Amino acid sequence: MSELRVLPDPEALSHAAADTFLSAATEAIRDRALFSVALAGGSTPRRAYEIIAQTWRAAPGGPLDWSRVHLFWGDERHVPPDHPDSNFRMANDVLIRRVPIPPGNVHPIPSAFPDAGEAADRYQEELRQFFKLRAGQVPRLDLILLGMGADGHVASLFPGTEALEITDRLVAANRVERLRSWRITLTLPVLNHAAKLVAMVAGREKSETLRRVIDGPHTPPLLPAERLQPDSGTLLWLVDEEAAWWAAAK
Repeated sequence: MSELRVLPDPEALSHAAADTFLSAATEAIRDRALFSVALAGGSTPRRAYEIIAQTWRAAPGGPLDWSRVHLFWGDERHVPPDHPDSNFRMANDVLIRRVPIPPGNVHPIPSAFPDAGEAADRYQEELRQFFKLRAGQVPRLDLILLGMGADGHVASLFPGTEALEITDRLVAANRVERLRSWRITLTLPVLNHAAKLVAMVAGREKSETLRRVIDGPHTPPLLPAERLQPDSGTLLWLVDEEAAWWAAAK
């Protein structure tokens, strides 16, 4: 099931994303005593994390129990965790250091390893152990947060890259030639098996890509964002009016 929700501006979008995080966490902890979420990088998630850090005490049902929250990441740049480009560093600066989450509940991608493939292998094993997976099983995260690039990439699954076609791994090292860099990313089977996917999109420069993703025509080769097709969960698009100006004209 897919839903498009249009917010007036990036600030409202960030508040909606924060509210979705807190509601999903409250529900998961109530039902299963644990909340697992994969975080995204980028400017829109950054503001959402700031809001979560400011509002978690007013979560639905009372203050969020951070001892039952486990943070993972959807993707990471192949840089040390203290690098300015690190998705972990961003989340750590604006969220993790500001809330009472136990250090053992934070599961960053080990991107400091010199070999991106080894980093992917180690993170894949961490997921397998945490979720107690048997061979061939895929973890079901309660929530995965994503952004979308103007080229339609999600996580670090870029158009035309090898990781986009990987179906037998949970985590992949992905070479992005146009960026001349390696990324470590969750694969599509993991994204599509989440209980809830939330994709955040802001800005007029992404509007044509978003229209294609939402309205089609869905002709091959599909953009990575078009391949977000939950197998048993939900997909929520949180977008601002600039990104979805065409929707108002329908």
